[in-house]
Amino acid sequence: MQNTIRIVGIDPGLRRTGWGIIDTLGNSLRFVASGTVTSGGDLDLASRLCQLHDGLAEVVHAYKPDEAAVEQTFVNKDAVATLKLGQARGIAMLVPARAGLQVSEYAPNAVKKAVIGVGHGEKHQIHMMLKILMPKVEFKGDDAADALAIAICHAHNRGSNRMRQALAG
Repeated sequence: MQNTIRIVGIDPGLRRTGWGIIDTLGNSLRFVASGTVTSGGDLDLASRLCQLHDGLAEVVHAYKPDEAAVEQTFVNKDAVATLKLGQARGIAMLVPARAGLQVSEYAPNAVKKAVIGVGHGEKHQIHMMLKILMPKVEFKGDDAADALAIAICHAHNRGSNRMRQALAG
């Protein structure tokens, strides 16, 4: 007998961190909630990271997910921006880990492949596939949509991730 698994997907960003919650039972996916945690651009970095932490902690506390998935950071040409994104990603991994959740990481291309079937695609393709996969889905903005896509990617890959972790441990 299978149990429903609740997954939180997190799309880290310093200004906007998207989050999406889905339930999965076998191969079925059900939309639960999505949103964005924002930080004040006029605040110092530490205060912004605190805002992201507190906002994500509220989400994890309210929805009580069983597992978490976070998008891996890509490196861009601006080293300072990449470093700041890495700090936001650290918060995105810390919050669910502190709540006792297993945190999996996925490359952006793996997320797109899981949702639209190819590793490269446009935002509108992700939005369209989310609506097909979960007809009751609601999201405001790309960050929340990306977070839902990350959760779906994890739903499709969670069995192989558990096997890899068991072999490594």
